[in-house]
Amino acid sequence: MKVRHLAIPLLAFLMSAPTWAGTVEVEKGKDIVYTRTKGNCISCHMMPGGNLPGNYGPPLVQMQARFPKQQDLFDQIYDARVKNPLTIMPPFGAHRMLSEDEINWLVEYLYTL
Repeated sequence: MKVRHLAIPLLAFLMSAPTWAGTVEVEKGKDIVYTRTKGNCISCHMMPGGNLPGNYGPPLVQMQARFPKQQDLFDQIYDARVKNPLTIMPPFGAHRMLSEDEINWLVEYLYTL
């Protein structure tokens, strides 16, 4: 009987889990992460699937746990100087290196990590 009680919450979790893999926004965000002329996040951050990662920024893992609100992650990418004036992270949105759509795509992808 205990197995049945455990299976129901697990099944409910799996059914409610978002399905990011393969969405257009996630794929666009992933492209930005690795594109040298766009986000190029891998140059400063270690992340799953990345080759020759940088070590200037924190690893990009468990992003949903670190940024429970997507808006907070968006704000961090848009202009990290707001929370940390001494950051070395470029203000991608404030300096118009990335559009708001591109930052939203990044957030969608990073939420899969």
